[in-house]
Amino acid sequence: MKPTYISLFSSAGVGCFGFKECGFDCIATNELIQRRLEIQKYNNKCKYDHGYILGDITSNDVLKRIFEEIEFWHKHENLMEVDVIVATPPCQGMSVANHKKSSNEIIRNSLVVESIKIIKKIKPKFFIFENVPLFCKTICTDIDGINKPIIDAITNNLGQNYKFRSQVLNFKNYGSNSSRSRTLVIGVRNDFIDFCTPIDFFPNYKKEKTLREVIGNLPSLKNMGDISKDDIYHFFRPYAERMRPWIHDLKEGESAFDNTDILKKPHQIINGKIRVNIQKNGDKYKRQFWDKVGPCIHTRNDQLASQNTIHPEDDRVFSIRELMLLMSIPNNFKWTNYSDEYLNSLTLEEKKEFLRKNEINIRQSIGEAVPTGVFKSIASKISNFLSKKNYSEKQIISLIDNQKLYENGNVINFVNENLKKINVSSLERIVELANAKRTETAAYYTDKKLIEIIYDKLPEISKDTIHILEPSVGAGNFLPYVLKKYEDKKIKLDVIDIDNVSLDCLKKIIKTYSKNFDVTVTYINEDFLNYKTKKRYDLIIGNPPFSKINRFDLEKIKQSNSSSIICYDSNNLSSYFLEKSCSISDKVCMIMPKNLLNTPEFESTRAKINSFRINDIIDFGENGFKGVLVETIFLSIDTLDHPSLTNVISISKRLELVQKQSYICDSHYPYWIIYRNKSFDLFASGMIFNIFTVFRDRQITSANTHLKKLNDDIFVLKSRNISEDGTTILHINSYDSFIRKKIALNLTTFKYFDRNDVYLTPNMTYKTRIMKKQKGYITNGSVAVLIPKEKSLELSEADLLYFSSDEYRNFLQIARNYQTRTLNIDNNSVYFFGKRKGR
Repeated sequence: MKPTYISLFSSAGVGCFGFKECGFDCIATNELIQRRLEIQKYNNKCKYDHGYILGDITSNDVLKRIFEEIEFWHKHENLMEVDVIVATPPCQGMSVANHKKSSNEIIRNSLVVESIKIIKKIKPKFFIFENVPLFCKTICTDIDGINKPIIDAITNNLGQNYKFRSQVLNFKNYGSNSSRSRTLVIGVRNDFIDFCTPIDFFPNYKKEKTLREVIGNLPSLKNMGDISKDDIYHFFRPYAERMRPWIHDLKEGESAFDNTDILKKPHQIINGKIRVNIQKNGDKYKRQFWDKVGPCIHTRNDQLASQNTIHPEDDRVFSIRELMLLMSIPNNFKWTNYSDEYLNSLTLEEKKEFLRKNEINIRQSIGEAVPTGVFKSIASKISNFLSKKNYSEKQIISLIDNQKLYENGNVINFVNENLKKINVSSLERIVELANAKRTETAAYYTDKKLIEIIYDKLPEISKDTIHILEPSVGAGNFLPYVLKKYEDKKIKLDVIDIDNVSLDCLKKIIKTYSKNFDVTVTYINEDFLNYKTKKRYDLIIGNPPFSKINRFDLEKIKQSNSSSIICYDSNNLSSYFLEKSCSISDKVCMIMPKNLLNTPEFESTRAKINSFRINDIIDFGENGFKGVLVETIFLSIDTLDHPSLTNVISISKRLELVQKQSYICDSHYPYWIIYRNKSFDLFASGMIFNIFTVFRDRQITSANTHLKKLNDDIFVLKSRNISEDGTTILHINSYDSFIRKKIALNLTTFKYFDRNDVYLTPNMTYKTRIMKKQKGYITNGSVAVLIPKEKSLELSEADLLYFSSDEYRNFLQIARNYQTRTLNIDNNSVYFFGKRKGR
């Protein structure tokens, strides 16, 4: 079955013709004006005549007919779901926030809300809004009766079921041959967001064409009323002869108001006196440039006095054919039921009569249309996506096992055979998981939802040619979005991976989308940390492996890199990827483990990158990788700039802050505190910190403990044995643990057995509580031992209780950057177990 769509506020169907050209069936199309709906019929937009629905979309009758049409398709065409709803509601009378408009104008914006209602009820796979640049900020009356920006109404009503994106584009680069800035909103239903994002469906970038390139091959028309012999739509639209001197001598870019002769300025003669017209803007009576992009086409493109309507050379407004070319309307689009061949065979008078009846309707339809090429680009992407198969992770794992894709070479053959059958995201995932089946890896597939968030934080680069490196590329699921972000550039892309199978698969996959970009790809089968280059990159972006590194591998890294490039204090591979990237690139965007923010192993890395400007820190928490219990962050770093402001975003907390980098990376604290605020500072000002060192056992396991006390066994205190307020040791059946004394004597933790001058606190929890240790038991790793730095330190009962208060626990969440998986009490985090001043 062909893909389907519904078109709302469809006018003459100029934009939606792009969907027809991409093989879509139109279920229903709604338009208020009969003569424009007729044009849609001429182009056979709908398969059934009852799909053309004339009338006001706010009327119950029109809404009923739209839903009846869907039911008809369910019964007669086996329609399961509507694929796309396109809505281009009228933009007249829209009011920008804080501008006073009449209540009627606000009500008119309810047409947008009617579209939202229809989308909400039908639940298509995709929706598209197209409108003026200020569309998203414009006020409407939402379903709940509250006046709010349109983007908020879309979020409130569709945000739970759709991931959507809005962007203001100049269509001159996206499927039109004229300058036309508009807002596009594209929504993707949630059941598809594992396989695609709205970014995937925005039109492709194209370098703009000049007027000469677009219409320069058409015959010149010098005489008023001339009609091209072979094209009735290419003609010299007549106007009052007295106006011709106003524009006749104009050079390109000049307006009639620039004429020095008052008789050549636009004017009226009133009571025998010349009165020059008021020049409201510089676009009126203005001759266009041959070698610049075509102007925005407005509804009144028939008038010299309208905006940017005058041909670069001839003394006339643009012809209909020229307007069609400027709006990327193909020649096979029909404005009448007659063929072009028939119309061109008419006599001159018959042609003029036809134009008298139809010209203004055609011109106005063009002026308010979406350029056909814009919607054609979107429709092509949606059609391509819907025509290919998507695999869930469960299906992929089954596929890998059944076809033994993890065996050498099998996955490459599979990818090659299925490039035209399976969507790119599923192919990428198959390659990644097949690789994981074959070898142990600490690299994870970057989820589409993460990539879309990262996409908006990729840095702007002003160069025409840019050099980009992906140092651990895998199957390359970052790459389509990197190329899309810099689609107006010439891209020199280097991709590195230690696994040659992944690279071979990538070579196949990348061909499916790289043709849309000006990109040259170099494939490098090597360990990035051993990669030697004199090249300076504009951007390095990636998701490096998070695995631990051994001494042998560390020595190899040292031999391959200058000691000034990398600090060698960390045992996490990702830190070396980040540091090396910062040494050879102007800008670095990288996914990292969240414990980069705070753990001792990343201390040198933090110190190194803090000398650069950290533009963004996005905290994904545990939402980063499906099925992987690791917290992640995204860093965007400018190595050529000094520390300034940092955008801090929490995905799980839905929180966004703009922080001074010096504030969140304050050297007075042992690590970065990205959510630091005034409340944190106020609390900290009343505390004395850094009063403890910490010990946690690493030797006691379930293998050397048991649940029942025997003979001289020693009690092993665990986290749940400490009451919620820290005042009591709780004994719990089937939880209490004991250890043989002869075993305990050989453990490091035994040195605290007979000490009562230290304190205890459960590890890995925000339910903090501290108790003073008593003699006669030891602790396992679930409890941290806090050792006072000064022997004289003594915490009062009130001090101890304070650690279990809401006030302290809330403070600690900020101090620990709202971490979940990396809450161990270590030599850094123990800093925040302090004592109140004056106590």
